[in-house]
Amino acid sequence: VWTAMGITMQTPESVMQTSMMLLFPLTFASNVFVDPETMPGWLQGFVNNNPLTHLTTAARGLMHGDVDGVEVLWVFGWSAAFVAIFGPLTMKLYKAER
Repeated sequence: VWTAMGITMQTPESVMQTSMMLLFPLTFASNVFVDPETMPGWLQGFVNNNPLTHLTTAARGLMHGDVDGVEVLWVFGWSAAFVAIFGPLTMKLYKAER
């Protein structure tokens, strides 16, 4: 995602600002800081489908030694989806830039 943005934007600072603008809401709407069960119902639906939630849960499980295989599969699935979408897009943008 950030490589595609880096090709289209003019300065590294604009890429950093845009990435933080996207990552901060995703981070705060995940289970990084707060247990989703304490959140309102409408927010739990988003939090439970947030890629950062799955990544956090899988990383915590790996560190504690009780990893949930489903969470690891979610992380691999999200990663594959991002690569499948943004890999060709980035290559197309790079080719057009050259």
